[in-house]
Amino acid sequence: MSDFGGFGFFGFILLAAAIWGLWSTVKIVPQGSNFTVENLGRYTRTLVPGMHILIPILEKVTHRLNMKEQVMDIPSQDVITRDNAMVTVDGVAFYQILNAAKAAYEVDNLERSIINLTMTNIRTVMGSMDLDELLSNRDQINHRLLQVVDAATETWGVKVTRIEIKDIAPPRDLVDSMARQMKAEREKRAQILESEGLRQAAILKAEGEKQAVVLEAEGRREAAYRDAEARERAAEAEAKATKMVSDAIAGGNVQAINYFVANNYMKALEALAKSPNQKIIMMPLEASSVIGSLGGIAQIAGEAFGGDAPKSSPPRTPRSGSVPTT
Repeated sequence: MSDFGGFGFFGFILLAAAIWGLWSTVKIVPQGSNFTVENLGRYTRTLVPGMHILIPILEKVTHRLNMKEQVMDIPSQDVITRDNAMVTVDGVAFYQILNAAKAAYEVDNLERSIINLTMTNIRTVMGSMDLDELLSNRDQINHRLLQVVDAATETWGVKVTRIEIKDIAPPRDLVDSMARQMKAEREKRAQILESEGLRQAAILKAEGEKQAVVLEAEGRREAAYRDAEARERAAEAEAKATKMVSDAIAGGNVQAINYFVANNYMKALEALAKSPNQKIIMMPLEASSVIGSLGGIAQIAGEAFGGDAPKSSPPRTPRSGSVPTT
């Protein structure tokens, strides 16, 4: 009975060893992963997703690698720019393993190597730029970092897909100085815009005054033209009337002479009466001549309308006297 028990225990050990051996020889690789296999310490092959059979005792899986794209944080560090400004910078990097064997055997501690390489190149790239250029050209910095780091990690079987700078933090005193500079720049732009507005307003005002002067000059020119035209027509009418009187005189019409003389005489009296500094006019005159001329005018008017002018004997007046005016 004891022998059977010993045999049963030994059989159990053999069964467990067989199960373990079977389990160690059968490997199931999940999707998105690759396993590297060594045969007596030497790399022989890479296991892709699926089930694989290994040679017992001789072969074993040494590295299990994630083939999906991964992200890692780049720790913050102090960087001195070209114009001696110190800034604190951190970032993030995205990478993917393309060759499991190279990633396992070409570099030790892949993630730490990528982080150190990225931090070193951040100092190199940003140290060659001024602070203003550093703050305004993040895309250019990311592009340069990606080119350098991706080229360096190619021999490791890794593809660096993206490198992004997360934060650039200048010192507090430098931030305050930049804020004052920005405020001064905005005030300068505001003063320039205000000056431009005043200048434009002055130009528009001058243009308006110029246009008003031009329009006023054109109005005076038009008025002068109309005045000259009126005087010309009056002169033509006067010349025509004078010609008619001259023709009447040439025809022997004495009443026409009386009309002409009396008309001019009355115009002269009218001009004297309108003088602002004269209230009484003292002048010699021939009253009988004037009244005779008036009678001639009345006779001419009666003949012009086809009837006889009323005849009346004018009263006798002295040969000289005064004519009151109001």
